[in-house]
Amino acid sequence: MTIAYFCTMTATWLTYVMVLLIWGDYLLDRVLEQWNAKRWLLPIPESLKDLYDEAAYVKARQYSEEKRQLSRISTIISTALIIGALLYGLPGKLQMEIAAYTDQPIAQALLFFGVVGIIGFVLGLPFSIYSTFVIEEKYGFNKMTPQLFISDSIKGILISSIIGGGLLSAIILFFTWQPSSFWMYAWILFTAFSMFMAMFYTSWIVPMFNQLKPLEDGSLRDKLMSLADKAGFELKNVSVIDGSKRSTKANAYFSGFGPKKSIVLFDTLLNQLTEDEVVAVMAHEIGHYKRKHITQGLVIGTLQTGLMLFLLSLCIQLPAFHQALGSQLAAFHLGLIAFSLLYSPFGTISGIAMNMLSRKNEYEADAFAAQYCPAEDLISGLKKLHRDTLSNINPHPAYVFIHYSHPTLLQRIEHLNK
Repeated sequence: MTIAYFCTMTATWLTYVMVLLIWGDYLLDRVLEQWNAKRWLLPIPESLKDLYDEAAYVKARQYSEEKRQLSRISTIISTALIIGALLYGLPGKLQMEIAAYTDQPIAQALLFFGVVGIIGFVLGLPFSIYSTFVIEEKYGFNKMTPQLFISDSIKGILISSIIGGGLLSAIILFFTWQPSSFWMYAWILFTAFSMFMAMFYTSWIVPMFNQLKPLEDGSLRDKLMSLADKAGFELKNVSVIDGSKRSTKANAYFSGFGPKKSIVLFDTLLNQLTEDEVVAVMAHEIGHYKRKHITQGLVIGTLQTGLMLFLLSLCIQLPAFHQALGSQLAAFHLGLIAFSLLYSPFGTISGIAMNMLSRKNEYEADAFAAQYCPAEDLISGLKKLHRDTLSNINPHPAYVFIHYSHPTLLQRIEHLNK
């Protein structure tokens, strides 16, 4: 048995492993989705009777079911297309077509992902349109106009192409320069990029899509500044974002660190919550910073990225990785795709571990908020946010374990009432 034959057999088995992993992931998600959907048949917990009346609960269940059915159809189509592409070696065939036009590795990678990205965008567009302008519109959430939808899509494509293309080009340059140790330089690049985005996302990226303005002087700002003083949190920037031009759903988030840290409030949040509830929600966000959850996330994410890049460096030059995608021509981006598919089980496990840590951190941030605000204010604010987004208040424990980065509403209320 020749080495070439062995590599071919290895490549064939790698293709089958990729297909099995994709199929297994699909089946797991379908089972979890089904279990989670059945939980809507449970009665409303006694402590949440004030959240939904019977009519509102039926509406929330219908909203969840319509989103689930759309997601199911989309996932079936995308899974079938990906598996079909792997079995027929379409990634390799596309690569060989591109290689006929240029032998430059960066140009090949950009063209490859450009074609794949366009195909993915076109296939996903009908589902995105239906979700936004049919389902979200039907349940009173959508505020986006067709013009804004088109504008957001174009901006999103341009920004992701520039950032993603730039990072990919840099990694290929590192690989061309130092094939065995490129992962270290790529790790430094990704770490620097993550730090940069953590500091400047709100001030650089968000304004491309939304208008940010300082929170006006008044009682709410005074309460927030007083909270920051009591909590020992230096707060200079409290911004309001015009989220209402896209959706009625409310949100708030903490951004940056050091001198660039700021709090961003959606205008919908200010409309739906009382001032004391907004202050309690912000106390929770400050709790994440004070308990060093932001730094913790950056450190863990950096270590995970380093490990993943190191493993990638061990596999990227194996001929079977390129052949498994149907190409006899070695290409960095084909090895990257093969690795990402084979790495998916480890990504799922690390994602579950990160969700477990995130849920613990949410409890800690809630406890921090309760030190500076009445727990009742945070509880009532959380209830309104869940009610106004028609959220599932009885999710399946297995679904929560795998997918939820936050504890359930009932768990958070019970924890706060201890």
